[in-house]
Amino acid sequence: MNIFKQLRPSKRGLNGVSRHYKADTSVEVHSPEQEVVIALGSNVGDRLHNFNEALRQMKRSGINVTRHGCLYETAPAYVTEQPQFLNSAVRAFTKLGPHELLGALKKIEKDMGRTKGIRYGPRPIDMDILFYGNLRVNSDVLTIPHERIWERPFVIAPLMDLLGIAIENDTVASWHSLSPHSMGIFESWEKLGGDPIIGKKGMRRVLPINKGLWNWSQKTSIMGILNLTPDSFSDGGKFQSVEAAISQVRLMVSEGADMIDIGAQSTRPMAPRISPQEELDRLNPVLEAILEMPEMEGKLVSVDTFYSEVASEAVSKGAHIVNDVSAGQLDSDMLRVVADLEVPYIAMHMRGDPSTMQNSENLEYDDVCNQVATELYSRLRDAELSGVPAWRIIIDPGFGFSKNTEQNLDILTGLPKIRAEIADKSLALSHAPLLIGPSRKRFLGEICSRPAAVDRDPATVASVTAGVLAGANIVRVHNVRENRDAVMLCDAMLRRRSIASF
Repeated sequence: MNIFKQLRPSKRGLNGVSRHYKADTSVEVHSPEQEVVIALGSNVGDRLHNFNEALRQMKRSGINVTRHGCLYETAPAYVTEQPQFLNSAVRAFTKLGPHELLGALKKIEKDMGRTKGIRYGPRPIDMDILFYGNLRVNSDVLTIPHERIWERPFVIAPLMDLLGIAIENDTVASWHSLSPHSMGIFESWEKLGGDPIIGKKGMRRVLPINKGLWNWSQKTSIMGILNLTPDSFSDGGKFQSVEAAISQVRLMVSEGADMIDIGAQSTRPMAPRISPQEELDRLNPVLEAILEMPEMEGKLVSVDTFYSEVASEAVSKGAHIVNDVSAGQLDSDMLRVVADLEVPYIAMHMRGDPSTMQNSENLEYDDVCNQVATELYSRLRDAELSGVPAWRIIIDPGFGFSKNTEQNLDILTGLPKIRAEIADKSLALSHAPLLIGPSRKRFLGEICSRPAAVDRDPATVASVTAGVLAGANIVRVHNVRENRDAVMLCDAMLRRRSIASF
């Protein structure tokens, strides 16, 4: 039983979908669960912490977040002499009535230190109800849809992220119908400039990492591979000692690596699985030494593991990213743990595990790009529902994992198709940074007749080039030097293409 101002229908909205409500007397009513959209903004203090704390308090208040938009850093609007904002939006379900929901959000804002201040001025957290079910609400204190949605790119952009290209249900259809434009939210966004304004006009899409914000669209990032295992397919056993590992990291950083991915468990086909403790015994001494290297200033460290225990300890020691080849399938605690760690999460597509991934049944695809996108999206949704926001997710289609040579080629040429398939379901997740890891993989050896992994670097350069031109944002490689040159050329080509088309 909830107490709020009863909302009484007065007329039908567009297409008979939405309803317009006005405030009446206060009565006790039952409130069925409704899907809502809430915008978030912050430009005072630790903005990312403010977002995370607001999400935690929303959950405690009976607002269950199911989807997240991307994260945007934006120039202030209206009152321009103030710090830049972080903006996003979430979809959630709640049994709170519209005015109860407003009260809950205002209480969170107050508890987090927001005072009245000046309108549109600085604030630790600002939360606005954009939509409440398929209702229109007009009262003295609340207007839904929010009256200034349609003039604000920093509101429409994350709102677009929350919707797939396809209209998924009647509630989403009603949100589109509430737009002043005939084609709904999509047309509203296009009239504001659409996706081409991202990265321009004081608005950029960012991923929080290592206490900063990473704009991955500025250039392709290079992730250098450091295998601490005795049995990796390419360089197993070469870097097991701390001294050898440090020397290799120093080399990769000097050659242009932006981040180092450390793996202490082999995931090659048929590799035996070791325990979390054995993995940590290999990982910890090297991780601690690398994080102390002066050369690592400004660089990122990723831990390649499918164990939540390893991920948790590595992040506690200073690792910045969790790279999980199973996307949470091999440890039921992984998604929950990553949500609590509040670090970026690389979710890779794989069927089965390393010992079964190349079985015939795991290589059966009707349309490999379509099915990789669909299966990976399912894992990403599980991550979101576990509390990992879309703005902390990096996607990896998984070259060499549950794919044969022809399927790997289809993925390499079909990266835009994978993004498009994910966009049908979630634009936010389709905008996530895309990582590819074809380096020295078997399919390159089969195509080029190079049985030895170390002889596949020229083919790796070719595959990286194709991948970057097709939309990859991060390349995971063994040979940093040669791939850096390929990536720099690709980035220059993409910049020229962007200038020509703008």
